[in-house]
Amino acid sequence: MSGDDAVNRDDAVSAEDVVDARGLRCPLPVIRLAQRARDAAPGTELEVWSTDPAAATDVPAWCRMRGHTFVEARDCDGHTAYRVRLGGPATPVS
Repeated sequence: MSGDDAVNRDDAVSAEDVVDARGLRCPLPVIRLAQRARDAAPGTELEVWSTDPAAATDVPAWCRMRGHTFVEARDCDGHTAYRVRLGGPATPVS
């Protein structure tokens, strides 16, 4: 599946907002996500594609530690897509 085909869904992030970390092992998927997030505006949604099982805990943990929102994880053809919204939750938590 090509990158364009994988993100060709109505609610998907654009191809520019995909962090393709397939084949990379911990901690590289989260490091790549952090690098991309550094230059992105709040509210941007990034999607991390990973084949590393550790990403299932690493990506949500990174979101909690950095104040971003973990949106979803979904199984794709041979990898998992983790969607993250940058900039924290929509409403403050008291």
